[in-house]
Amino acid sequence: MASWRTDLAIERHEDALGGAKSVPGVRHTESQEGGLRISEVVVESLEGAKAVGKPVGRYITFESRALRRHDREHSAAVGKRLSGELAELFPEDHGPLGEALVVGLGNWQATPDALGPQVVQRLLVTRHLQKVVPHDVQRHMRPVAAIAPGVLGLTGIETGEVVRAIVDRVEPRFVIAVDALAARDVERIASTIQISDTGIQPGSGVGNHRTALNRETLGVPVIAIGVPTVVHAVTIARDTVKKLIAELKGEMQFYEILDELYDKHKEALIAQVLGESVGDLMVTPKEIDAQIEDLSRLIAGALNTSLQPGIDIGEFGLYS
Repeated sequence: MASWRTDLAIERHEDALGGAKSVPGVRHTESQEGGLRISEVVVESLEGAKAVGKPVGRYITFESRALRRHDREHSAAVGKRLSGELAELFPEDHGPLGEALVVGLGNWQATPDALGPQVVQRLLVTRHLQKVVPHDVQRHMRPVAAIAPGVLGLTGIETGEVVRAIVDRVEPRFVIAVDALAARDVERIASTIQISDTGIQPGSGVGNHRTALNRETLGVPVIAIGVPTVVHAVTIARDTVKKLIAELKGEMQFYEILDELYDKHKEALIAQVLGESVGDLMVTPKEIDAQIEDLSRLIAGALNTSLQPGIDIGEFGLYS
């Protein structure tokens, strides 16, 4: 479990695979569209959930290195595809325009953790407009409410408690939770978007295990949207050691011996070198402020167009 320093289902699936062709109880498909790779991991059984450490459900991952650059055309293409996939996850048991609550998780004072609040800031909220817009507009407009509840360290209140109270009062048909995630692969930082229909556990990727936001805790379906913005320092050290071994094991016997060690022994060595405090260090790119701004615009645009398919939302549909 130590190697699962990630919130991404695709990385959990890669870990569980090892050298096998498939994981029992887990279905994986993948497609490529230009520079965009779309992967879907479907956890179909409790056996599969145990193998990958993720609840039963669908996990769709969008990966594009171009997301790190300010490429408006590419962001628009990714946003449109993301919008379509999100719309398919929305429950329709109460009709296609059931009320939605968007929750921007995270700390707006810490840039790598500010994705959720920044998405909420750019969201088109309409719940308060239902009684003031013309009837012909109202019947095409989905009621959307949004909240950025902050984090326990800022409010003194568990995020789960805040969201539960709002859900009980507002009674949305479903909740969309947006949060920053942790990844195992450095290349996936700010270049990957994961959506799922299983809800989310705030802070799990960085070791702060909070109350999960899902159907069981809130009583309504919860769709999660996340972007990895940090990676553990121990993960970077481990990947560096692996690459070093791969490069030199044919030249020096020491590296061949090191290669034969179990991964858990390698991690124990790395943890010993890093120490207890540095071992928990989280690393983020220096350009993370600009990347968070770009990604929050993309995700907010995708949410606006998927939540309001019946109206022209103008500038609120921009992806970059």
